Amino acid sequence: MKYKYFRKTYRDIALNGMVKSNPVFRLVLGMCPTLAVTTTFLNGLSMGLAVAFVLIFSGGLISIFRKIIPDKIRIPCYILIIATFVTIVELLIEKYLPDLYYSLGVFIPLIVVNCVVFARAESFASVNPIPRSMTDGLFMGIGFTLALSLVGLIREFISQGKILGIAILGDWYPGITILIMPAGGFLVLGFLMAAFNAIDNKIKKSKK
Repeated sequence: MKYKYFRKTYRDIALNGMVKSNPVFRLVLGMCPTLAVTTTFLNGLSMGLAVAFVLIFSGGLISIFRKIIPDKIRIPCYILIIATFVTIVELLIEKYLPDLYYSLGVFIPLIVVNCVVFARAESFASVNPIPRSMTDGLFMGIGFTLALSLVGLIREFISQGKILGIAILGDWYPGITILIMPAGGFLVLGFLMAAFNAIDNKIKKSKK
């Protein structure tokens, strides 16, 4: 299925990626890394940046070949392109940030099948020129990174009283360990999604 090309301005693309179609808070995509790796702020930020890198460059390359790739084999071709950039990210992190590599674990290679990346390849990059596709990847990546970073920040602070491993509340704070567990991830994500959508709806009503 081919999607229609919409002539959006770059401002529209930016707002769409970060707010209107935020991958986590609006589209509810990429839930596996969102819940699994966001036990700390650094993990959430790092995973978000890795996905952003893949979104930008895979979107650009798919846009370059969008008129060459036959429609019947477009999905395998998209996966191959996405996997290429995921491999680059994985090798770089393993080489220069080994501790982070082991912390993120299997979720780095799983970016290949991340719904956010594939959805933008299929719905946007495949029908838009290179600058727009890379811009869409950039702001979708920023929206995804902000969401994961915020979830990680809240979970780390409430569960350990720390931010980036630095004790903020001191030794007296007992911590709420459930926030490190999957149930805590669901809880934080649920409250953030509700708050995000409530604020966005309030803004829309005020404009009307």
